[in-house]
Amino acid sequence: MQEKAKTRLRNKYEKEVVAALQKKFGYKNLMQVPKITKIVLNMGLGEAIQNPKILDAAQEEMGQITGQRPIVRRARKSVANFKLRQGVPIGCSVTLRRERMWEFFDKLITFALPRVRDFKGVSKKAFDGRGNYSLGIREHIIFPEINYDKIDKIKGLNVTFVTTAKRDDESFALLELLGMPFRK
Repeated sequence: MQEKAKTRLRNKYEKEVVAALQKKFGYKNLMQVPKITKIVLNMGLGEAIQNPKILDAAQEEMGQITGQRPIVRRARKSVANFKLRQGVPIGCSVTLRRERMWEFFDKLITFALPRVRDFKGVSKKAFDGRGNYSLGIREHIIFPEINYDKIDKIKGLNVTFVTTAKRDDESFALLELLGMPFRK
């Protein structure tokens, strides 16, 4: 079987980041070094209750962004105030792993985030205490695959980086060394 070419960011992780993290935190074993296991993208669409067609457009656009077909998320509970019934489609999500994950991460930090208006960096406070990082994107049109003329509504999405780090400082160091533009 032919080996796939590694992405630029994955090469950077293997050649530079692993050594830097071992030096900073004093890991003796290579397997102790934190790594990104998956990136989860989630798009919640409350408007999908009244307009089910918006969900199809969101699925198509998220598929263009990630290169992978998203799955439809359904409501777990009925909420009368929101006119929401259990089992009604309410959003879509994608879990990226391996090469697609590295490609998306590279595209996010080199193309998409710099296109955000008045961008000063991403928040350092969005860690969950267990080494995972979440990022909210208000406009999905920052991705180069999205054609601005063909969209009907600007949608937001959440991006979660799941790492093997045990603490937030380890995860922060990992993401910072990989090039995540944190606020100064």
